[in-house]
Amino acid sequence: MKLVYNINDKPKFPQLLIFALQQVLAILAATIAVPAIVGNGMSQSAALFGAGVGTIVYQLFTKFRSPVYLGSSFAFLGSMAAAFAGAYSESAAGHVGLMIGAAFAGLVYVVIAVIVKIAGVNWIDRLMPAAVIGPTVAIIGLSLAGNAVGDLSTGKVMVDGVSACSPYVAIICGIITLFSVILFSVYGKKMMKLIPFILGILVGYIAASIFTAIGIATDNVALQVINFSVFKDMGFFSIPDFTFLNLKEGLKNINGSYIATIAVAYIPVAFVVFAEHIADHKNLSTIIDKELLKDPGLHRTLLGDGIGSMAGAFFGGCPNTTYGESVGCVAITRNASVITITTAAIMCIIISFFAPFVTFLASIPNCVMGGVCIALYGFIAVSGLKMIQKVDLNQNKNLFVVAVILITGIGGFSLTFGKVTLTSIACALILGIITNIVVSKAKTE
Repeated sequence: MKLVYNINDKPKFPQLLIFALQQVLAILAATIAVPAIVGNGMSQSAALFGAGVGTIVYQLFTKFRSPVYLGSSFAFLGSMAAAFAGAYSESAAGHVGLMIGAAFAGLVYVVIAVIVKIAGVNWIDRLMPAAVIGPTVAIIGLSLAGNAVGDLSTGKVMVDGVSACSPYVAIICGIITLFSVILFSVYGKKMMKLIPFILGILVGYIAASIFTAIGIATDNVALQVINFSVFKDMGFFSIPDFTFLNLKEGLKNINGSYIATIAVAYIPVAFVVFAEHIADHKNLSTIIDKELLKDPGLHRTLLGDGIGSMAGAFFGGCPNTTYGESVGCVAITRNASVITITTAAIMCIIISFFAPFVTFLASIPNCVMGGVCIALYGFIAVSGLKMIQKVDLNQNKNLFVVAVILITGIGGFSLTFGKVTLTSIACALILGIITNIVVSKAKTE
């Protein structure tokens, strides 16, 4: 892919701020969704701050050579819930458990990074060639399709916990957003091509605002897409509820049994996320035409991801991971400038203190973000399919590897062992690796 801005390119400052904001919008929904799902007093603005800190840590370890943003990891949802189990529900000790769990997960990454530094990365290419990585990347995008389509029919005004607006109104707003992104990206001038998500979200937000205004004027809740009441009494400046603020009080109630429970909940999941880490970086490497597993090196990306997760959880409670949404944003806009990613991280840290901006971002309706995510997740899937183009599918040994991964991944095959869940992506990847090992000795037909 011909990039408009390469890794070391530095856009002009006004453009840089706009490009950074686009990255923030791309990762926003998922980053603040994790603390909202887990609950127990977790702060969305603190998670935003933690994601910014984690991304900067990642960039430091990778020597600012890998253009990807880190955000709250959905893979650890079950692990985070375990931190608040039983007597630790909504307690300071539960928040301390989040930090301990992230430390365990980060330690797994550190250990693997040391192994990779000693053994190199060639074994990864043999274990996970294009026939394995390609369909796995495609599955990452396809597995998120349900989230995008689900968001497409919901708004922000809730009645009894259910979206109050008509699904058809929400879908109209989402489709307007989607086609705005497409039109700006395909037909727009140079600057428009670089910020199609910002423009698409603005157009979708305006459309949703018009429907909402009509709904309020006519007292018709079915037309109300945006919940403007969240802007009432919001203040201007506020300090996020950082996780570490619970450290002194929470440590009083921590015991060995609880720490062991946290370890069991977090460590196995870290190995699952490691596989996704490789897939994300392989995908990004294809997009920017640079092998990131060799430069800056897998050991550096792992250290950045692991230590970044620890730092992110210290502030926001959520372990971080490299985001497919960020990779998709790089692919669509063809902007791989690392300074854009770093500026986005700084922007997240700053805006987490300003209630109006955080509130505005949180008020963007699901249907609008759903329209954006159809494009984002679609590009992730297509990136994986492009990798498969390099595979000779006339060879049955390659065909079986790709087939096993695609069908088990799309079919949602997953396994649960106690509190540990192997996601469909992890299971598909593991089966693909095993299949590849089994058929690797077969002769070329």
